[in-house]
Amino acid sequence: MEIEVKTALERFRMFIIYNTCLSLIPKGYLKDPTIFPERDADKGEIYVEAASKIELAKIRDIRFVKAADILGVIYRSKTGNTYLKWRQIRGNIGRLTGVASPNSIVNLLEAKVLTREYLEEYLKQKGETPKTEGQGQSSTTTTPQ
Repeated sequence: MEIEVKTALERFRMFIIYNTCLSLIPKGYLKDPTIFPERDADKGEIYVEAASKIELAKIRDIRFVKAADILGVIYRSKTGNTYLKWRQIRGNIGRLTGVASPNSIVNLLEAKVLTREYLEEYLKQKGETPKTEGQGQSSTTTTPQ
């Protein structure tokens, strides 16, 4: 699904955490909106473009950095099915653009980056009927991407 929305940096930060490191991030880091996960490009890139960054810790393949004056954040999943860029517009508000996999869409909704209404409108424009909770599985099959 193609994404193009305005969102707060903290919401995109939470999406990245939900998608990559919720089970291993220290609680103090989770609560601090200036601490971001980063990851090397060969493992699915997460990169924070900021005026100032200090590496705090490395847990598995995730580096946790404290960042100030953030201009942009790049997120690419390990599979390559999700590629999102957040670019600052003003203050902590930015434009998020890119492509998201179904799993990432769930986490974008959970982090409040996307709203259910946005998703329903997108599906309407694409000519697809959104499933509501309680509906059965579709009888069509899809090929994995």
